[in-house]
Formats: sequence, C-alpha cells, structure tokens
Amino acid sequence: MPSLIDLRRRIRSVKNTQQITKAMKMVSAAKLRRAQEKVLAARPYSSVLRAMMASILGNEPEDSPALAHPLLARRRENRILVLLLSGDKGLCGAFNSNVIRRSQQFLAERSSAEVEMELIGRKGRDFYRRRNVSIAGEWINIFNNIDFATCRKISDSVISRFTRREVDAVYLIFNKFKSVLRQTLIVDRLLPVQVSASEGGGSFEYLYEQPAPEIFRTLLPRYVQVAVYQAMIESAAAEHAARMTAMDAATRNAEEMIEKLTLHMNRVRQASITNEIIEVVSGAAGLE
Repeated sequence: MPSLIDLRRRIRSVKNTQQITKAMKMVSAAKLRRAQEKVLAARPYSSVLRAMMASILGNEPEDSPALAHPLLARRRENRILVLLLSGDKGLCGAFNSNVIRRSQQFLAERSSAEVEMELIGRKGRDFYRRRNVSIAGEWINIFNNIDFATCRKISDSVISRFTRREVDAVYLIFNKFKSVLRQTLIVDRLLPVQVSASEGGGSFEYLYEQPAPEIFRTLLPRYVQVAVYQAMIESAAAEHAARMTAMDAATRNAEEMIEKLTLHMNRVRQASITNEIIEVVSGAAGLE
C-alpha cells in the first residue's frame, strides 16, 4: 500500500499535469478560432471555383481542344503521388493515427502501382521515414503559419511532375474540419482535374469572354493551388479541434483521478490515525 507521502506526491504530479492540459486546451481553442475563420472564408471561393470548372467542362464537347489541357489528361494510374497531410505535433487524440492509417489502406489498395509520398507534417514524415516507402518530398513546421505562397510551391511542384508524366495521378489525404467534435477523413484525387457536372451551379449559366482553352490555361493551375491551400487550412483547423477535445478530456480525467487519489489518501490517513489510537489505548490499558 502506498504511503501518505507517495499519495501526496502523486496528487501533486496529477495537478501539475492538469494545469498543463488546461493551458493547452485554452491555446488550442484560441488557435482554432483563427483557423476556423480561415476555413469559412476560403470555402465560398473554393466552391465557386469548382462551380466554374464544372460549368465550363459541362458545356464543352468531347472533341473540344480545351479538354486537351495537360492537367485534364487521364492515364492509367501506374505511378501515383500522394500528398499526406498530418500534424507537426501530437497530443491531439487519434488525429494523426487516423490519417496515417488511411494512407496505409490507400497504399494497400494500390499495391500494384508505384506510389510516392509527399509528406506535409512532421508526424507523417516520422512515420514513413522508418518504412519502405518512396518519399518525394517533406514539408514540416508550415502549419503554424499557412500562407498561399507555400501552397503554391507545393502545387507547382505537383503540377510540374504531372505534366512531365512522372506521375499519372495525384491524391490528397487529409482530415477535413466539420466541427469541434468531428473531423472527416478525405481521400481526394487532385490530378487529373475532375469536377462533377452537379457542381456546375444548378440552373445558372455562366458566360465567359475568353475561350475555354485560354480560361483553362489560367484557371486549372489556380484550381490545384486552391485545392492544396483548402486542404491545408482544413487540416490545421481539424488538428486544433482534435487537440482541444483531447486536452479537455485529459483535464477531466485528471480531475477524476485527483478525487480518487484524495479519497484513497484520506482513507489511508484515517486508518493510520485509527491504528495510532488503538496503540495508545492498548498501551494505557497495559499500564493499569
């Protein structure tokens, strides 16, 4: 049975841990607020861009020269590039393990193809460094300050490799922010660009001054850049939400542990006092 000193030390240690988890929860809540504002601000732009793409693609005939754009070229997926978005830090529940597990499933499903990994985030990088996986690139410590210039570097590199036929398809694997308590794992094909006709804006018809080939020359690379940027800010917001939830649960668990340890300590102290009283009474009775 642990002594009173051991129990006091344990309670003090749990209280110190509780203060840390509470502080981390508050920091994550503040970061989540800013990240959520970025996500909500970017979603309308991304949605309208997809609607424009769907509108143009839906109105072009199959033999249109616009559809011969390199970023629309469909090939047999013998060589695949995967952009895996994970976190740079831990203590966020199953956030990192879920996205890494999904990437392993993706690799198993495409075992017949040659798959390369573009690792965005320290946790995914550390995981796949110890495994027999071809790594095309590493991007770490960029989620603290996500800027469009960094996303453009990543997307331009991906576009260049696809247009040079070094890869036949590019996929994004990331956690999409849904709410504070929910993140959704997304596996999205980035290249070749494919937008469903249902996203074309419904009954609205768009009129464009430039011809479709000229629009695609500018719009398709921008579409890829926006998709990468959207995925990164979605992943960042989902990570902050997961960490806030995990730290809140850890704080509550620490509170329950403190209560149990305090109760146990009081029982041990009461038993110790009872034993001392019995010894005193027994000693007094022996002197009579």
